[in-house]
This record gives sequence, structure tokens and C-alpha cells, in this order.
Amino acid sequence: MTANGTSYDGFTEDERAAMKEHAKEMKASARRGAKADTEPDVLAKIAEMEDADRVLAERVHALVKENAPGLTAKLWYGMPAYARNGKVVCHFQSAAKFKSRYATLGFSDQAALDEDTLWPTSYALTTLTPATEERIAALLKQAAG
Repeated sequence: MTANGTSYDGFTEDERAAMKEHAKEMKASARRGAKADTEPDVLAKIAEMEDADRVLAERVHALVKENAPGLTAKLWYGMPAYARNGKVVCHFQSAAKFKSRYATLGFSDQAALDEDTLWPTSYALTTLTPATEERIAALLKQAAG
């Protein structure tokens, strides 16, 4: 039982599915080797997304390629992610992935976004305007260090 009296059943079905995807990704990566090109896997995952998420993910992918070319595309828990030296710096999470209201662009502790004592590590994405794309480009450049 939890503090509010409800029972805890562990991970959600979506969370278990994401962990299974991550295990598959790790096995595939080990078979291919660390130097394998994983961008085709990322593009295939993006192509599978629902229309609204796909449009956002395609543009985020292009922005990463343009503004943080040192990051490598890879799958991370079934999501498009971008890594430096094998460690994820940022990732795109579709709204449909966990049935949320909006897609997100998230940054890990590997991103060089540190600013004072508080800074955002995740951004909600609904549409990409030129101003939004400029802001994302700046974040990507900073995160890639």
C-alpha cells in the first residue's frame, strides 16, 4: 500500500515496454559494435510515430544534425536520442509514448546546460515555430558543449 491507501503494482505497462525496448537496443548495439551507424534505427523509429509526433521528431532530428553535429543519433528506451561518447545528452519523447498531452525534448546531466542553481532539463513541444526552433538550436549548441 502507498501512503494514500492505493496499492502499488510496480511499473506501468508503458514503462515495462520501454525497458524491454532498451534491452533490445542494448543487445543490438552489442552485436553491431560501438562504431555502428545507428541513425537508420532512429529514423525508422521516427517514421513509426503518429503524424503530429513524427513531424516534431523529424524537425528536432534535423535541428540536432545542424546545431550539434558532434552528437550521435541512437535509440534510448525506444526514443530518438543523441549521445556524446555513448552517453545520452538529449532525447525526444513522443506524446504517444506515455500517452501524455505533449511531446518533450529532454536533456540529461551530460548536457552542458548548467545555469546558476536551477535550470530546466525538459521542454514541452506542441508545434515548432521559427522562434521555437531558434531556442532549441541554442539549447542544442549549449548542451553539446
